Amino acid sequence: MVALSAVVFALSWWLGLYLLARDPRKAVLVCAAVGLTGFALVVALDAVRVATGSATLSQVEIYLVAVPGIAWFAVLLELSQPRDSWRSRAGEAGLVGAVACVAFLGAWMAGGVEGPLRLGHWVLFAAVSVPALSAMVHAVLRRAQPRPVVGFVVIATLFFALGNAILVIPLGLVPSWLALASTGFDVALLGIAVAIGDAFDEGHALRRDMLRSFVGTTVVALLFGAQLLVALAAAGESPTLVVLVFTTLAVAIAINVLADPLAGLLDRVVFSRSPDLRADRAALRGTEAALPRRSANPLDDMDEETFVRVTRRALGHFGDLSKLVASPLTALPVIDERLERRGAPDQPLERANELRALLAERIANLKPRDGADFGTTEQWRHYNSLYFPYVAGVRAYAQNATPAGLDPVARRAWQWLVTEVPQRSLHNWQNAAARVIATDLRSNLVAAR
Repeated sequence: MVALSAVVFALSWWLGLYLLARDPRKAVLVCAAVGLTGFALVVALDAVRVATGSATLSQVEIYLVAVPGIAWFAVLLELSQPRDSWRSRAGEAGLVGAVACVAFLGAWMAGGVEGPLRLGHWVLFAAVSVPALSAMVHAVLRRAQPRPVVGFVVIATLFFALGNAILVIPLGLVPSWLALASTGFDVALLGIAVAIGDAFDEGHALRRDMLRSFVGTTVVALLFGAQLLVALAAAGESPTLVVLVFTTLAVAIAINVLADPLAGLLDRVVFSRSPDLRADRAALRGTEAALPRRSANPLDDMDEETFVRVTRRALGHFGDLSKLVASPLTALPVIDERLERRGAPDQPLERANELRALLAERIANLKPRDGADFGTTEQWRHYNSLYFPYVAGVRAYAQNATPAGLDPVARRAWQWLVTEVPQRSLHNWQNAAARVIATDLRSNLVAAR
């Protein structure tokens, strides 16, 4: 049933690319995207294998089957950690690498996805299911995520383990295409759980943004995929047509979901000599993408910890106006007052610019009143941790970072951060400083009410 496999492929491929497009710099989103798109490739490869009867594709598929489980384990490790904590990912990478080695060893021992049942299938099943279940328990006990995310994670992981029993252990109880389709349920739950967690972390609305992407993808998939499925039904399950169905769906969905990054790439090629034009177009695209993520009443019933978290995120996005557009802090009453004072229109970009100016003022208020431009004493820590990385653009810990282009004061700060301040300490100072600013903003919000 190529049609059913195509539906499952389109759903998982879209969801993976959607999560990746939200923010490719977040490890949890990247890992979830790898798992979802990897599962989509398994679905497509299995359909082609069934159509061709190729033993070689069976040997390739057994390795691909392990990828979603490995990625899921990495996602659960990420979800088990508080978002505001700084940590080295070396230990997590080691655990994921160990699970991957055992899983691929099982795949090598199994030799292929077809029966009869062999020891390698058991090893592969255990390698991808046992660590995922353990990580799920760890994530639940840590309670680092909101309740809806935890619920989705528990249900999805349990179904995932059951799905692995069907996929990896070839008992021959059901056809492979039906087993893959049934596993699409927990794949969707995984993507939704990660999306909810990311939206909660950023203080964004999720439903409208995800619905728009889903509807657009559905339209594109129907326009391109339905024609090929009709041809497939008329001509029989030709291997060439089967391959064409999945490649066409993959390209069409990718162009729809990744339209903004692809437009940016095209701009860099066409407008290579016009950096200002590229920047303006990128800002407009980012603003357009951020608008559906704005909550209607983002500050209503927001508790103190949530307010601190969204303030920390806004400070982290200080240099990215398109991300500030979606920040709940743009709904602060003080933003309304500032816009009215300077007679500016009540537009999303104006609110984002005003929020950035407000945050810059609050950061400046953290500066000690001793008349110096820079200091390294304890009283300077809050100001230094926010002003130089976010306002002055000092990227001390970035790979191959240099102080080139910085003013003399920023150069001193760069040297101090590189030589005397561990990244963990800077992160902790930033969290503490964000709490100070959040307390100030929240007090003004309470007074305005």
